[in-house]
Amino acid sequence: MARSRIVVPPSHLRNVAIIAHVDHGKTTLVDKMVYQSGLYRNEELDKLAGGQHGLIMDSNDLERERGITILAKNCAVAYTAADGETYRINLIDTPGHADFGGEVERVLNMASGTLLVVDAYEGPMPQTRFVLQKSLERGLKPIVVVNKIDRPDSRPNEVVSEVFDLLVDLDAPDDVLDFQVIFASAREGWATADLANPSTNLIPLFESIVGHVPPPDKADRAREPLQFQVTSLDYSEFVGRIAIGRVHAGVISKRQRIAVIDHLGEVTRKNVVQLLAFEGLERVEVDEVAAGDLCAVVGMEPIEIGDTIADADQPHALPHTRVDEPTLHMMFRVNDGPFSGRDGKFLTSRQIGERLEKELRSNVALRVAPGPTQEQFRVSGRGMMHLGILIENMRREGFELCVGKPQVIYREIDGVKCEPIEQLVVDCPDDCQSAVMALLGDRRAEMVKMGHRSSTSGFIHMEFRIPARSLMGLRSRMLNATKGQAIMHHTLLGYEPMKGELPKRQLGVLISNESGSATAYSLDALYDRGVFFVRPGEDCYLGQIVGENCRAGDLVVNVVRGKQLTNVRASGKDDNAKVRPVREMSLESCLEYIEDDELVEITPKNIRMRKTLLNENDRKRESRKAATVEV
Repeated sequence: MARSRIVVPPSHLRNVAIIAHVDHGKTTLVDKMVYQSGLYRNEELDKLAGGQHGLIMDSNDLERERGITILAKNCAVAYTAADGETYRINLIDTPGHADFGGEVERVLNMASGTLLVVDAYEGPMPQTRFVLQKSLERGLKPIVVVNKIDRPDSRPNEVVSEVFDLLVDLDAPDDVLDFQVIFASAREGWATADLANPSTNLIPLFESIVGHVPPPDKADRAREPLQFQVTSLDYSEFVGRIAIGRVHAGVISKRQRIAVIDHLGEVTRKNVVQLLAFEGLERVEVDEVAAGDLCAVVGMEPIEIGDTIADADQPHALPHTRVDEPTLHMMFRVNDGPFSGRDGKFLTSRQIGERLEKELRSNVALRVAPGPTQEQFRVSGRGMMHLGILIENMRREGFELCVGKPQVIYREIDGVKCEPIEQLVVDCPDDCQSAVMALLGDRRAEMVKMGHRSSTSGFIHMEFRIPARSLMGLRSRMLNATKGQAIMHHTLLGYEPMKGELPKRQLGVLISNESGSATAYSLDALYDRGVFFVRPGEDCYLGQIVGENCRAGDLVVNVVRGKQLTNVRASGKDDNAKVRPVREMSLESCLEYIEDDELVEITPKNIRMRKTLLNENDRKRESRKAATVEV
């Protein structure tokens, strides 16, 4: 759709990363900036919009289904400022969820400034602190955008004060404390620097970017030897890997002879096959890109994120991108259940291993190591959603696998075993406060702050320090305790000594003792035993978890037993059969629910929970062995 690329001098480039907590309006703001850039007709952009919120930048299927940003993406808009000069603004949209912090960390190297988007009611949240800290470490000065200013419960002045307090807490330099503030409604498409002077468009935001975000480099670095760092990878069936990043120094040209320096310092010479620059939402082919601008380079395969593309005669590497270590791991293994191969195309450990290796090329926060056996892989990530998105993508691609219970990653610091500690923020109704505090008290949480928002009544705001392992299974229990009204967010704070044992799942599970189709007759007979995860007619197998027991301890049941056929009719008996409503279990819910001796079986069409050992006698034998070892 883009017609041609507008050429601007390096001093007129602005590379801006949009950072914020989840659901504070980053992607909506980027969409509106693209709409008002004048590069496209509205009808052209409307065709690209979709998903829960009708957004353009959320282009991934999972992003549109869940309404969140998972992958960092960038686009470029041209803006003619009040001084009559044309500027190119490279916008980098980043994820807001804490589990995708690795995406934020790797793309901040492309930016020269940031737009810190903060909800006009919620104010700074856990992920706001994380992304702001990472941007300050890279010397990026933020422009604070107080979004959703049209909310009836907005409190913009207090939010600005809270952002200032957060910057002070993060030891920000004095020039950063004197930040520019823009009040906006991304959904309505307007922004203003003064609430007393409302606006009808985003021009005040564009002007603020032009005036307060510095050019990529004050000195002219185009004459220096080439230095380009890879921050993202794309893939094409025709040309292979495409390296995306920022030209830090020099000029990169089409068909230029260059050197690729990997993380080990090894240098290989290659030729630039094709050079693509960003214009609007597309990439356009260009002959050269100068220092400060963003581009995509074709013909570098093999190449990895963090590698440096340098001058062939004077190869000098840039510092490798450092990303925080994972905090959670789980075991991936082949699906050895009775229904293996029914739904999926990729079943073997070799295929699963190759897929994980492919994911490592672009997912910088992921780690994969061999498991105890050749059929297992120890996969580590930032959190439950980080690993859950990977599993969901694999099942949609046709993979079948089983995964074990998520475990936090411990570290030994100064000879002391330490565990990850998270900051947890909970907003709930006043009458649910006791239930929330009782729930978190059992999980070794420490309250840090509690109070009411000034512009609302009936809700209380609480902040806690809590072990990361206490968060597993917390969300569902929190929603049950608050009747679905609680809002909770968390982010990693650091590592501290172990806090002691935590309560485990209080109720046992119902385990099928036969394979076959579940019947309404058998589920009716087991009505008082608990809540079921399967419906009448669903296929079950020996050792599958089919429900939750109403008491502690596991119970083996028969859910496939049918009614004996006789020539005697019981009037109205079959019409009165009672089957409890099925509890719907999502992938993340299953991962949080299982215990150490259980697995989640994932196929393209089904998600099931099962015991690691399917046979009841095998489970009894293992429990006796464990009891003997303990004695």
